[in-house]
Parts: sequence; C-alpha cells; structure tokens
Amino acid sequence: MQSFYQLQATTASGLSIDFKDFQGKVVLIINTATKCGFTPQFDGLEKLFVQYKDQGLVILGFPCDQFGHQNPENDTDIESICKINHGVTFPLMKKSDVNGSNTNPVFQYLKKELKGFLGGRIKWNFSKFLIDKNGKPCKRYAPFVKPEKLENDIQKLLGA
Repeated sequence: MQSFYQLQATTASGLSIDFKDFQGKVVLIINTATKCGFTPQFDGLEKLFVQYKDQGLVILGFPCDQFGHQNPENDTDIESICKINHGVTFPLMKKSDVNGSNTNPVFQYLKKELKGFLGGRIKWNFSKFLIDKNGKPCKRYAPFVKPEKLENDIQKLLGA
C-alpha cells in the first residue's frame, strides 16, 4: 500500500516535488479552477497559507479542467492568473485530472483514503483534503466549504 510520503507531483513550472519533504507538516491539497464560482476561495487559501506556513502548513493547488471547462488555460497562464488576481504564493501543480482513467496519482490515493459524497469521485472544483503531520489524510471538505472554515482543523493539526 502506498503512503502519502511516496507520492510526487510536478509544479506548473516543471519542478518535481517529493511528498517525503512534507514529513512533519500539515498539508492541504485542493483541486482548483480559474473560472469557477468557487475561484474566490483562492483568496482564503492564500490567507491561510500566509498565516500558517511558518508553523508548518503546506498548501498545494492542483488545477483541473474536468468540471464545466472552468480551467481552460495552460499551466503558465494558470499560475499568472492566480498570482495576479488572488496573490497566490502557494505552489500550483501541473493541470491534472482528478477523476477518470488519467487521474493524477495524488488524487487516486486521496480518494481511496477519504471517500466523499460520491464515493471515490471528486464532485467539483475546490474539493479539499487535509493531511496530518504523519502523512495521514484526515479530513475531506466539499467544494462549498470556504477556506476559513478549515482554520480550526488546521490549528489543531499544527498543535497551535
């Protein structure tokens, strides 16, 4: 069985990230989109990141274009849009599928560990997964759950 720390991802700029580098950190993973009704959540996610990154919070955004073609841009443009429109400084990964035969391995793992409303599927953009300091996926949040509603759970996992 694969563990969270065996996973890898590639940033929008092509840099490979080993999840073993996140040992001892709290990680929040989100499938994102630039043209979704939930896109303003980038602001709240960035606020959480800025507030808690020095205490060990890592946020990783995985752009996805599987829901209503709400993320049509290429990786470079996605990164620019998120930075300019929402001030995003947390890492954005390469655009990924979160459902279907080309599902990113990160989401294969997370969906297996934390089933959602639709079982093993992602329902929509801005589904969120919270992973504790030991690499255990501990909570899944629906797309409509705003980032500020995650703050208490993040604080508990950080030991704040």
